[in-house]
Amino acid sequence: MFRQGAQSALAACLLVTMQTAGAQATNAKDTAAPEAAAVPDDYRMGPGDTLQIFVWRNPDLTVTVPVRPDGKISTPLVSDMVVVGKTPSQLAHDIEQVLAEYIREPRVNVIVTQPVAAFSQVKVVGQVLHPQAVAYHDGMTLLDLILQAGGLGEFAAGNRARLVRSEAGKSVELHVRLADLMKKGDLKQNLALKPGDIIIVPESLF
Repeated sequence: MFRQGAQSALAACLLVTMQTAGAQATNAKDTAAPEAAAVPDDYRMGPGDTLQIFVWRNPDLTVTVPVRPDGKISTPLVSDMVVVGKTPSQLAHDIEQVLAEYIREPRVNVIVTQPVAAFSQVKVVGQVLHPQAVAYHDGMTLLDLILQAGGLGEFAAGNRARLVRSEAGKSVELHVRLADLMKKGDLKQNLALKPGDIIIVPESLF
């Protein structure tokens, strides 16, 4: 009888321990930040991206939101935060600055769950060997992009190339002498690129 009673007590103790461990694991899962999507650290966010804003120890402030066409998001306590052109870490810092007015020492993670923003890319079209969109990274130059596209095509009018860029909501065109850059090494033509830039290389008329 004593042995059966001891075994029953031991079984009950093990059951309670397993339930407690399970509850702790569930709580840990609830408070852990979700895994980030496979985007580079310098990924520049823009309209169309879906973001998870994870606020440590504040599940009521943790939300998943799309970046609106105006390049902004709104979350609890944070209204109309500009997103476009920022990296996830930059946005997390900006949100922390706002939340610091309401909660103590906020810690924010920004996870890009669906990266689709064209703003994070630069494009080259026209007379290059491989017209394409390329993921933008800090320090990227015109030469980097053209080399990645395989160089100028046989019939390219490189010195009539154009760089189309959006600035303050307006489209701006810059003329670039790509042939001088590629064939003569004129580094004055090696412009620094910005996210969203489009390089257009026309075909020669002759």
